[in-house]
Amino acid sequence: MAVGGHGPVLVLLHGWPQTSRAWARVMPALAETHTVVVPDLRGTGASDRPADGYTKTNQAHDLRGILAGLGLTGPVAVAGHDIGSMVALAWAAAHPDDVSHLILVDALLPGLGLEEAMNVAQGGMWHFGFFMAPDVPEMLFDGHELEFITATFTAMSSPGTFSADDLAAYAQAYTGRERLRGGFAHYRTLLEDGRENRALLARRPLPMPVLAIGTHQSGDATARALAPQGDDVRAAVAPTGHFVAEEDGDWFTRTVTEFLT
Repeated sequence: MAVGGHGPVLVLLHGWPQTSRAWARVMPALAETHTVVVPDLRGTGASDRPADGYTKTNQAHDLRGILAGLGLTGPVAVAGHDIGSMVALAWAAAHPDDVSHLILVDALLPGLGLEEAMNVAQGGMWHFGFFMAPDVPEMLFDGHELEFITATFTAMSSPGTFSADDLAAYAQAYTGRERLRGGFAHYRTLLEDGRENRALLARRPLPMPVLAIGTHQSGDATARALAPQGDDVRAAVAPTGHFVAEEDGDWFTRTVTEFLT
């Protein structure tokens, strides 16, 4: 976990298969105006890999505990990418008084369209169901982590975004069945996450301003999914692939800073 800067608190939550390293290119600039808190999510990076507790609402409790341990009080701004967006949304829905601003970066959201998007019978994305299966993904990925990271990151980002060292670092963070299990555990709660999100949002819409950042592939899909769930949902489309903060850190920093101020 990294903590630095001064000003209002901004929590940055990474996606899969990444770690807090994902924010390294934007942390210095964001820390000029905010106290930036950048943890590794449960099961990833330097965090513990317990057998359970990976529902996104429970991970919100993890993060509340981190802030309490640091002596930081809210409400705080929360930005998440990919799986980190799912945790950020659950935090905002379960504890809306904790969150002053919510930023979601290129993510499908449980209970708000994810289930339809991963329905392979309707042409949906196959990898969600595969990652949710117990044990098998770890068995098949074991020994092939760098191959997978390289192929996936290269396909989903602008050319030259990731160096060989970047790819090796992410692969190392997920090397071995125990580290892989900690990553796939985030997927194995997605159906429960969807049920929890729908129940929470039916009880109370999101009261904070929300910025949903899409890409040239996803456009404003996340903003459209969230629009019925809050009174102030804004859309922005990054000129990048999936890894917005790493592909165009200047655009990300400028867009987030303008939203927060």
